[in-house]
Amino acid sequence: MINMINRTVKNSNRQKNKAKESVGNFIKMCFFRVRFFLKRIWIAMVSLVLIALFGFILIKLMPGNPVDTYAQQLMMERGMKYEEARKLAVTLLNYDPNKSIFEQLSYYVKSLLRFNLGTSMRRPDVSVNLLIKQFLPWTLFISSIALVISFIVGIFLGSSIAWKRNSLMEGAISSYIIVSSSIPDYLWGIILVFIFGVKFKVFPVQGNYDILLELEGWPWLLNVLYHAALPIVAYSIVQIGGWALAMRGSCIGVLGEDYIYAAKARGIPEKIIVKRYLRRNAMLPLITSLAMSLAALFGGSPLIETIFNYPGIGQQFGISIASRDYFIIQGLTLFMSFIVIIANMIADSLYSVIDPRVRRDV
Repeated sequence: MINMINRTVKNSNRQKNKAKESVGNFIKMCFFRVRFFLKRIWIAMVSLVLIALFGFILIKLMPGNPVDTYAQQLMMERGMKYEEARKLAVTLLNYDPNKSIFEQLSYYVKSLLRFNLGTSMRRPDVSVNLLIKQFLPWTLFISSIALVISFIVGIFLGSSIAWKRNSLMEGAISSYIIVSSSIPDYLWGIILVFIFGVKFKVFPVQGNYDILLELEGWPWLLNVLYHAALPIVAYSIVQIGGWALAMRGSCIGVLGEDYIYAAKARGIPEKIIVKRYLRRNAMLPLITSLAMSLAALFGGSPLIETIFNYPGIGQQFGISIASRDYFIIQGLTLFMSFIVIIANMIADSLYSVIDPRVRRDV
């Protein structure tokens, strides 16, 4: 009887100790997680400060300046002499060229502290915040659809040519990848405009929707997709090749793993091996690239959006560079850098969740 009581007491003590250890491990894990998260936030903040500082300096070092650029435009438009055009440009621009770089930097920092990314030099009523709100959704619309299409198609093509090497399929897909990747996306845009917009007139080549339509309902949405078709195709053609090559290289590395040979030895069907063993594991290294590609969507493509006259953030960025609108360039650059940093943090956090074999050194 006494022995049974002693065993019960010992078991009770063991359970209490295990409970204390589990609580301690949970607290320790939470502490490490919080410390890791705070460390990443600190690195992100330092990176943003450095990007804002170097971006401000590098933009000032760009050849040409907004006053001379605007003065030359006024000379061509109004037939003015250079001195008169320059004086008028200084008066019209929301920019004082006589301010020192330190005064301009101080004004820029104060604006950022008020969450104001800047105001256009030529259009004082247009801010970077307004441009992002107005044009970013259209850029995200076409670029996100193109990214999803290119990623899915690229994953399937890359895994197919890796699994069936030295076959006719590999030769055909590899030829497509080489041709599509060697031609820049803006040249694909010009080709698509000429064939489908000018020659056969199948798709529109400018705008994001017909202005006569009501901005609601399925007819408007279908019309938006109709106008976005060519930009999406131009984006996708080049990106498919990149994803396919990346997936092929990753799959070739996975094919040498023991679990692939074990699956073949057990007689598992080929489709299941490719889907569950090859493709799923080979996709893991592409997660970081996908996160960075998602961040790049926010910048758009100035050339593609300009070719199709599509009202996106990339087109506005290109216009700002051409006119040397420093404030818009600075604001958009900082915004895109912020998105890239956030995407990198998310990818770093999700990678260990997607792949349980990965353990972070916190």
